[in-house]
Amino acid sequence: MTSTTSAPTRASVGLRSERGPVLASVMLSIALVAIDTTILATAVPSIVEDLGGFTQFPWLFSAYLLAQAVTTPIYGKLSDVVGRKPLMLLGIGLFVLGSVFCGLAWSMPALIAARAVQGLGAGAIQPASMTIMGDLYSVEERAVAQGYVASVWASAAVIGPTLGGLFAEHASWRWIFWINVPLGLVAAVVLLRSFKERPTEREGGRRPLDLAGSALLAGGAGLLLLGLLEGGVRWAWWSPAGVGVLGGAVVLLVAFVLVERRVPDPVLPLWVFRDRVLNAATLGSLVVGMAMLGVTSYVPVYAQRVLGAGAVTAGLAVAALAIGWPIAASTAGRFYLRVGFRPCLLAGALLGLAGTGILVAAGPESPVLQLALGCFLLGLGLGYVASPGIVAAQSVVTWQHRGVATGTNVFARSVGSAVGVAIFGAVANAVVATRLGREQAGSVDLDALPVGVLEPAVHAVFVAVAITAVALLVSGLVMPSGRLTERLREDDAQPAGASPSGGRDAVPTGE
Repeated sequence: MTSTTSAPTRASVGLRSERGPVLASVMLSIALVAIDTTILATAVPSIVEDLGGFTQFPWLFSAYLLAQAVTTPIYGKLSDVVGRKPLMLLGIGLFVLGSVFCGLAWSMPALIAARAVQGLGAGAIQPASMTIMGDLYSVEERAVAQGYVASVWASAAVIGPTLGGLFAEHASWRWIFWINVPLGLVAAVVLLRSFKERPTEREGGRRPLDLAGSALLAGGAGLLLLGLLEGGVRWAWWSPAGVGVLGGAVVLLVAFVLVERRVPDPVLPLWVFRDRVLNAATLGSLVVGMAMLGVTSYVPVYAQRVLGAGAVTAGLAVAALAIGWPIAASTAGRFYLRVGFRPCLLAGALLGLAGTGILVAAGPESPVLQLALGCFLLGLGLGYVASPGIVAAQSVVTWQHRGVATGTNVFARSVGSAVGVAIFGAVANAVVATRLGREQAGSVDLDALPVGVLEPAVHAVFVAVAITAVALLVSGLVMPSGRLTERLREDDAQPAGASPSGGRDAVPTGE
């Protein structure tokens, strides 16, 4: 498929175009993951009432996140080896299988294990779907197509909690998982019938798999995320468990780097971390994950407990982020096609700083609308960083490396979320410990704290999120400057072993 120099119309990219069925399948697959991230929370009380295991229910989220995050970069590499279509179908199959197991779960441990299977599927769906978008559309076309993908996440932010509440209250929480089965099957059938990969793109299938690197990466990343998620919650940071888990992560990741330097075709090539465009996109994705976690976790608590808003109003305040993001994603294309990726990322950083600044300025007498405005501006900022960042990353690599570039970007956001859990939780803990004393504070349960302690604790988190958002500026400055230029070659499919840079797409030029 060749690139075009003329700006595409929405009709040429949309669901009614020749590539529309594939786009629909990708959107439906992403919807499985997007809705799953929001639908479960509202049904947790019903699940605990039915299955018990109140102390174990946080692992419904942690098991999913861990399985998804540690496999994402591995799946990204596999999509470069065997093709996007097999990986996408594998991901959909695992997600649907996990959903069936969830619907049949007879105990909390069984449900947690089934959630891990779902996570394995999500780990394939996210990078494979975004890589298919990179294969299917040129940079100019992706400027429009990204808006369709962003709309899925925005819709999921509203549909997920609503469906979760309806199923839990009027039917059964098990329908939260059963609904994934027909959706997944439709997505798989449409993909099977509509998406055809070129034979030249499958040439990398003869390359040997880096099994040692994959095992070390999965083990090291898994221990790192586990340590960040559970540190200060299930165990103290400096306890034997805390030090052992994070220390083990460091050892495995160091071993991973040593292995990757020697194998001929590494699962995560180290050149990924030496390319300025990829580094800028990865840093931006990392910070996006952190900022999203801080806002979505703490804004509802502040709105309800400090400002006295109802649960629905508090939810709408944070949902403003999900409104700003797709607006930015759908308009960013015109921005970076005219002036380049760097100005787009810098504009997103400034919007993000403005949004977090509004959150920092909030106080006990502030209206909920102030929180919503801050979330909206932050959503705009994150949209102007995340979507252009992944387009830029995909545009500076050939087909054989696009899965790695995409998987690394998606993985960075998962790591950012885990880092955000650790940092923002530690910030809130420190304030609570100062107010109540360390022995009385223990681990922070925000819902049980008096408002006089809760308000400064959450406010400190808002300050930490604002400081974190400064790194978005760094991401923009790392991105090479210059307008977009069209590569001379019409076809970016190259044999394995070709230079990782280059391709048919438009890319930022020169500093």
